[in-house]
Amino acid sequence: MTTARTIRSLFRYPFKGLSPQPLDAVALTPGRGFPLDRAWAITNGTAVFDVAHPSPMPKTDFLVLMLHERLATLRTRFADTRSQLVIDAPDGTSLEASLETPEGRAAVEAFFSDFLWDAVGAGAPKVVSHPSHRFTDVSVVSESMMHAVSLVNLASVRALEAATGVMLDPMRFRANIYFDGGSAYEENDWVGREISLGPVRGRVVLRTQRCPATSVNPATAIRDFDVPAAIEKHFGHRDLGIYVEIDAGGRLGTGDAVVPA
Repeated sequence: MTTARTIRSLFRYPFKGLSPQPLDAVALTPGRGFPLDRAWAITNGTAVFDVAHPSPMPKTDFLVLMLHERLATLRTRFADTRSQLVIDAPDGTSLEASLETPEGRAAVEAFFSDFLWDAVGAGAPKVVSHPSHRFTDVSVVSESMMHAVSLVNLASVRALEAATGVMLDPMRFRANIYFDGGSAYEENDWVGREISLGPVRGRVVLRTQRCPATSVNPATAIRDFDVPAAIEKHFGHRDLGIYVEIDAGGRLGTGDAVVPA
């Protein structure tokens, strides 16, 4: 008997490498990801993003948890109606800046220059965005993959916990959609298949190979467990999660069913 698979939570990440934003529901359209997901990024101080002619760049060109675990100590909030970013630092200081103004972007850039002074060196981090571009990790694979949504099966996370004896916050995996109710790692067999997410239809196009960013505990900002190595040791690969390209849109919410074809 197959257990119903259900969406438990939805998240978008307005800024690459910064805090997730939980959602109760989201409107998805064909060929696009979550609205405002990875819509903004901050360069690492040396890389240059051509705003006039945007093209995919390696994630190491930006401030990311893979290289800068200290980012997990920040609590950030993004108000899309005003393009406003709020940053709460661990020392109690806060910054509130509008990304619609040069002054606001400069204030954010100055904050990260100070906060990661030993990582960015003499370079100047830059706040970057473009209406048609997303700073997803798989943007370098293809333009269509740039707009794919990411799913994580909570049963797979529990299987990894059981194999290692280590409790793992699912937010280490920074997915858009977390679902439960199925079998561990069954999603690996869905690549190439159609999938229904509530009223939304899509195609599973890729398994998510995990990088060192998942080794950072999002609650403590400590790189405390080698997640990719643990997956490989116990399951023979480094994958946890899948990417889905949206073919038919709709309004997706928590509680909706996940049904592979």
